[in-house]
Amino acid sequence: MKPLKVEYFHDVVCGWCFVLGPRLKALSEEFDLDIEHRSFVLQSNNAQMIQRFGSMPQAKEVILQHWEQCANAEEVKRINIEDMRQQDFEYPSGLLAAKACQTAQSLAGPKAHELMFDRLQHAHLVESRNIGSLQTILEVAEEQGFTAEYFAQYLHQHALSDLENDLARGLALNISSVPSLVVEGMWMIPGALSLDTLCDNFTQMQQAIADNLPVLEDN
Repeated sequence: MKPLKVEYFHDVVCGWCFVLGPRLKALSEEFDLDIEHRSFVLQSNNAQMIQRFGSMPQAKEVILQHWEQCANAEEVKRINIEDMRQQDFEYPSGLLAAKACQTAQSLAGPKAHELMFDRLQHAHLVESRNIGSLQTILEVAEEQGFTAEYFAQYLHQHALSDLENDLARGLALNISSVPSLVVEGMWMIPGALSLDTLCDNFTQMQQAIADNLPVLEDN
C-alpha cells in the first residue's frame, strides 16, 4: 500500500499545533505517511488581531490563556507561559514566520519547511522570542543553515505568493482552524487529538482505502 498523503495545515503561533507536533511524529512511526506541511495563518497583521481580540494587549492575554490549556495537554511540558508574559513585544501574528517556512521549503525542499516550522515554534513557545521580528527569523534561518541575506531576499520577493497557494488550498478544503490534517484529500481531522485517537482514525482510513473506497482527486 502506498503512503497515506497527509496535508498538515498549521500556524507557527498556534499552541495546539505545538501540542500536536510530537504526536504527529509518533504517528509517523506507526503508519507510512507522506506529510505535506502547509501554512494557514489565522491572523496576518495587528488589525486582524485587534478585530479578533479587541486590542493587542487583550490578544496576548487571551492567547496566553489558550497556552495554559495547551500546556496542560502536553505529554512533555515545554510551553513557557510566564516568560512570554514578561516579554514587552506585542504578541506576533504568524505571517512572517509562515513566510519563513515557505522560504525554507522553496530554497531547500519540503523537509526544510518542517524543520523551520518546528524550530520557530520552539523559539516562540519555549524560548519566548519575537518571531514577528525579521531579526529573529533570520537568526533562526542561520541556525538552520541558510545565509541570512539570501534568505531575506527570497522571503521579501517570493514567499507571499508561495504562502497564498497554501492558503488557497486550505480554503478549497474548507479549513477554518489549525491544526488540521487532511488525509488523501478527503478526510479532515481538526485539532490536537490524542495519539491513541489519531491511530484509531488512521487505522480506519487505511482500512477504507484497502476496501477500495473511492478517494477524491487532488485539486
